[in-house]
Parts: sequence; structure tokens; C-alpha cells
Amino acid sequence: MNIAPMNIAIPRLAVSGMSLVLVACASEPGEISRDTAAFDGVASEASITLLGTEPFWGIDIAPDGDGHKALYSTPDNIDGAAFVAERFAGNNGLGFNGELNGQAVQIAITQGECSDGMSDRSYPYTATVAIGPATLYGCGYTSDEPFSGEESP
Repeated sequence: MNIAPMNIAIPRLAVSGMSLVLVACASEPGEISRDTAAFDGVASEASITLLGTEPFWGIDIAPDGDGHKALYSTPDNIDGAAFVAERFAGNNGLGFNGELNGQAVQIAITQGECSDGMSDRSYPYTATVAIGPATLYGCGYTSDEPFSGEESP
């Protein structure tokens, strides 16, 4: 029994199949848009306010020298805890990384109408924040793009 041709046939078949898939993708250019430009919708000098409910939380991010400083607050810590936030732009939004009380902080801000669910305000950004194992969801606005609705709901 000679199994060598079978071992060679499978990889050749797989490579041939992958080649057909690549050719098929290349034969229809423009069908899938892959915008590779970094998101530039929020100026680096803009202040950013993020907030969420259940649980209530807030993060204010502001330029600080050559970087950014963030202040995370909750009802249990109204004065907040400050941390350095490193800014980076993705394809569809803005991100910040930092560390708070020994836990990694990752913030993702994307364009999209957002409601805090408790007021009649409408915010121009959605926010997802991971602090250690906890994930928080909320809304955001900037000094250049404020929320719409009542100032004090």
C-alpha cells in the first residue's frame, strides 16, 4: 500500500482551493471596502467625556502636555482616580489605554448616536470601557461635539 501520493494530494488540493478563493476575491475589486485611514474624528486637543449608567460611572479625558490624562469617577469615588491615557486611532474609532490601581484600562470610542437611557440627551459617540475584568458601556461627547438635549436633566 502506497500512501505517499495521498499525503501529497491533500496539500496540493488545499493550495489549489486557496488559490481559487484568492483569485475569486481579486476578480471582484471594490466589492468589500477596507478603509485603512486612521479615525480622525476627534481632535487630539479636544476634551472627551464618557458616562454610563447601571452602574453609574464617568471618565473625563483631557490633553496633558504631550499626552492625555483621564479621571475615572463613580458614586463611591466622586473625586475620581486619575491615570495616564495613551491615545491611538483605529479604523472606526478612537482608543485609549492606561492603568488604574494596577488594572489595565482599555477605552474604545466609536461614532454613533447613543442614549444614556435616563435622560432625553443624545450623544454622538458610544463608549466601551474595560477596567480589569469589568466591562462598562456608555456614551460620550467631546468639547467639539457636545450632546444634544437638556443641560441638566
